Amino acid sequence: MDVALKSYQLQLRKIFPIIIVLISLSLIGTIYVQYNWLQTMLVDKQEEFKYKMERGIHDVGKMLMDQKGTLPSLKNFRTKPNFNWPSEQFQMELMKPPTIAQKFTEFEVDEKLRKSFENQGLQNLKFEFAITSNVSLLSYELKSRGYLKAEEELNLAEGGDSLAADYFHFIYVFQPPSGSDLENLVPEEIMSVIVPNVKKIILQQMKWMIVGAVFFTIMIIAAFYVTVTALLRQKKLSEIKNDFINNMTHEFKTPLATISLAVDALRNDKVLQDRTKMDYFSGIIKEENKRMNKHVETILQAAVMDRQELQLNKQPIHVHDLIHEIMDNYILQLDEKQGQADLNLSARQDYIEADPVHFRNLISNLIDNAVKYSKENLVLKITTHSTSKNLVIRVEDNGIGMSKETVRRIFEKFYRAHTGNLHNVKGFGLGLSYVKTIVDAHQGKIKVESVLGRGSAFTLELPLLKKKAVTETADIHHHN
Repeated sequence: MDVALKSYQLQLRKIFPIIIVLISLSLIGTIYVQYNWLQTMLVDKQEEFKYKMERGIHDVGKMLMDQKGTLPSLKNFRTKPNFNWPSEQFQMELMKPPTIAQKFTEFEVDEKLRKSFENQGLQNLKFEFAITSNVSLLSYELKSRGYLKAEEELNLAEGGDSLAADYFHFIYVFQPPSGSDLENLVPEEIMSVIVPNVKKIILQQMKWMIVGAVFFTIMIIAAFYVTVTALLRQKKLSEIKNDFINNMTHEFKTPLATISLAVDALRNDKVLQDRTKMDYFSGIIKEENKRMNKHVETILQAAVMDRQELQLNKQPIHVHDLIHEIMDNYILQLDEKQGQADLNLSARQDYIEADPVHFRNLISNLIDNAVKYSKENLVLKITTHSTSKNLVIRVEDNGIGMSKETVRRIFEKFYRAHTGNLHNVKGFGLGLSYVKTIVDAHQGKIKVESVLGRGSAFTLELPLLKKKAVTETADIHHHN
């Protein structure tokens, strides 16, 4: 199984970079294609807009020429006695048809242009217009209110001013039909139409297309992120699983080997005849059996936490008494490390509501962690103090400490800190994960401070029992 896992991990390490590169190239290619598609669509929309504008202006120009009127008929003039017929020059002036500017008002031209543009699908279009003749190009016979400003900005835009907005400028020349009576009788008139902020108008028309493209691009990026995250998690889980199986194998092989040797020794005739040796080897078997049961219990606890089936049997607990009881069990381990325990339990209030079994395991795991990851001459400090709402417990040691990466991941399940040349530290990496779960289950907080080579400190904050509950608990103990 170990070989198979290592083989799978090796394959995953090889395939992972290839997957990342392929997905990255696909993502970049998709974004590039969408960008080019939007650019092409913008150009097409500009051409379509220009065509619609030209059609709309042409329709208005033709309409204005048709409605302007034709030459007046001489039959409409009645003669009187002694009437002197006007001179030829006066007749020509009299018969000259009105110009566009004379026939229509600014409002009328504006309305015709607006309706024509709406017919072309250009609703709520902002534009400015002016009408002049080829005789007086510098003075406008008819113009909209904002035309002069639009013309000035247009000149700036054509001059390359980067701050000026983009403009479309359309020129329409009013011409009577070739060979008609109106030809050469009136000056040629010109209508100028300026549309500001064309790109803004076109982008507004493309709004939903752009939103859709951006939305789906974000979706692709999100999918890419989720995929990569899932692959990294899978890779991490594979490594954790491999480490866990290795740790579990070593943790169970050692007591099994010891039990096997003890059983073989008990079969020896000399040992069978010596009661002291029999008791010694029987004691070894019992201790190793306890050790194996403890490992099994740890794994089962992890499984229960995974299924979120953790059920607490909360009771009022005197934390100071519990800490003293736990420390009594670590006297031998502290002696092995030539260490000492410094207890400063100064909290004025130390009653909390907690599960006795799980809370004992929580404190034991913190102390056990300090003892395991320590050097000689260990100094273990446990202090308490209380605030108005919480009991604060601090477990501090002068051990090997942890790196910033280890501190960040210390409460992750199966994570074990790298201990350098220290190879005698055993376990599954479940202790501190269990601690964090139990603290959370008691609505508490835990934080860790550590300096590599100097030691670590774990600080717990747990809600205190209310004063009424404390009084009731104290009365019960008093009566007992």
